[in-house]
This record gives sequence, C-alpha cells and structure tokens, in this order.
Amino acid sequence: MLAEPTAEAGTHKGPVLAAPVPGSQTSGVSLPVLVAAEVRSLLTPADVSGLEVTWLAASEATPRGPWVALAPLLTRRLGAAELAGLPALRIVANVAVGYDNVDVAAARACGVVVTNTPGVLTEATADLTWALILACARRLAEGAALVRSGGWTGWHPEQLLGLDLAGRTLGLLGAGRIGQAVGRRAVPFGMRIRYVSRTAKPEFEAATGAVRTDLAQLFAGADVLSLHTPAAPELQRVVDAARLATMRPGAILVNTARGDLVDEGAVAAALQSGRLGAAGLDVYAAEPRIDAALLAAPRAVLLPHLGSATEATRRRMAALALANLRAVLAGEPPPTPVA
Repeated sequence: MLAEPTAEAGTHKGPVLAAPVPGSQTSGVSLPVLVAAEVRSLLTPADVSGLEVTWLAASEATPRGPWVALAPLLTRRLGAAELAGLPALRIVANVAVGYDNVDVAAARACGVVVTNTPGVLTEATADLTWALILACARRLAEGAALVRSGGWTGWHPEQLLGLDLAGRTLGLLGAGRIGQAVGRRAVPFGMRIRYVSRTAKPEFEAATGAVRTDLAQLFAGADVLSLHTPAAPELQRVVDAARLATMRPGAILVNTARGDLVDEGAVAAALQSGRLGAAGLDVYAAEPRIDAALLAAPRAVLLPHLGSATEATRRRMAALALANLRAVLAGEPPPTPVA
C-alpha cells in the first residue's frame, strides 16, 4: 500500500501543511506529489520542503488520484492509461537519464512536462564503462572465479591471455556526454577513437583525435565497441547477428546505455562461437530478466545496472529530479527537460 504522505523522512499522520513552493499558486497548503520510495534516503528535508510527499515503492502500481507531480524510477511504465488516472499531473521527473519508460507523446498531449537527470551521472557511468572494458580485455571475472574455485595451480605463460588496449580502436556508438567521457579516458590508454553521432563533435575530435565514421565502418573497425546512444526506434537491436558478423574476430562489446540496443541471443551465440571475444553488459532489454543463453555464455561480464551507482551520483540524481519537479510546480522552466 502507499506510504503515508509526509514532507520529510519519518512517519507522519494526517495532511501536511507547509510553506508553498516558491512562485507557486498555493498558499500554506503543500502540494501533493508522488516520489519513488527508493530515493527517500538520498533526499534531504530541503529537497522536499513545501511538498506533501507520498512515497511510492517500485513494486506498487501507479495510483489514481490528485497528485500534481511524479518522480519515478526508470522501471515505472507511464503511458496514456496511467496518465489518465492522474488528471492533475503537471510533471513526470524521472530519476534517471533515460526516459523510455514514459510515453512522452501521451504526456505532452496531457500537458505534462517530462524531465530526466543528465549530466550528473556522466563521470560515474564512464568509469563503470571502463571497468567493463578492462574486465573484458584482461579477463578479470574469469581470473577471480579461478582463484575462488581453488583450481588455480599457479602462474602459467598462457593462462587467461587478454587483449592489449594500446594501439587498438575504441568505437563509440553515440558521442553525447557519456560517450565523450568514455572517449577521453581512452587517450591515456593509447587507443584510437572512432564514433558515430547524429552531429559532428569538433571539440571532442580536437581533444582526443576522434574521427567520425558511419555505422558499418564502426562495427567493422572497432576492437572495443561501446554503446552510448539514447533509445530510438531505428536503433532497437542495432547489435544483431548480421552486424556482429562484421566485427573483428575477438572484438569486445560493452553496453552501459540501453538494453534494447542489443539482441542478447545473438550476442550469446557470438560469444559461444568465439567470434566475439567478450561482452560487458550493464543493461538488458527486459530487466531484471536476462536471456538464459547470455547467462550461460563464456566471457560475458554481466552487471546489475550499476552505471550510476555511486552514493554521490545517486544523491545528485534524486536532487535534480526534485529540482525539476519544484521548478515546474513553481511555474518556471525545469533545469533538464526532455527535448
């Protein structure tokens, strides 16, 4: 059941009367909002002051009622039916950089603003991407498993040989904030950078030597292919069997962007055949379910969606979502609206 409305962490009985959100049309009565219960401990009292918060757990269905704002997790699907049950809703402030859980067209038709949390998770996600690149290139998961199994018999010159990154090509599918941050980290490793993006990135190119290319050349030329593109219908399962077949034998695939960019069965088959050298995945098409063949595939490093999982980053994400929410309720432009 829904948590009791409250303006701050802790149990509160009855309605909350607090100072209005600055610039809002309310006077003395706080505004009823729904906020993901999972971010409650990441927010400060200042983040929710002047708001009558009902904490909504991810396991609960989206309720019907008079709430004027909703700050959900990426896992909460919000389509026309859910929006119809919230006739007073003015904003969906996603606590995520992604927003494919929201039917943006339906929201706009209802006059509902949609926002996300870009920027604040760029560096953390780029770090995690590189953790996966290194884990795949140097076979860290296999090495750790060997040691823990008790089967390690000592150093051997041919044991778990990996891939040198210096002189190799890093391919970036997408060169937004996160893709560029990943590319910048490749320079000290001595890697060449190729990228695909809707628009050229001259400053990124000048700083890193990156070269813009097309999709076919990106797949064919990358030793490490890292995905950083937002969700788009034309990019669903862009990594499929046909494109995997064009990649260099032994190449590495890394995905910290969107699960639906990858055909998980095709990746599993490419790993089983040895065509694909390794795959490091942090996101999946039907989270938390993962294709059984992928779970069984060799040299697959599979993480539970940890891209932004540092305490400081998650606090900034939660605070930005609430800042977006408060801005819209105050009649002001939100800091990070969805384009």
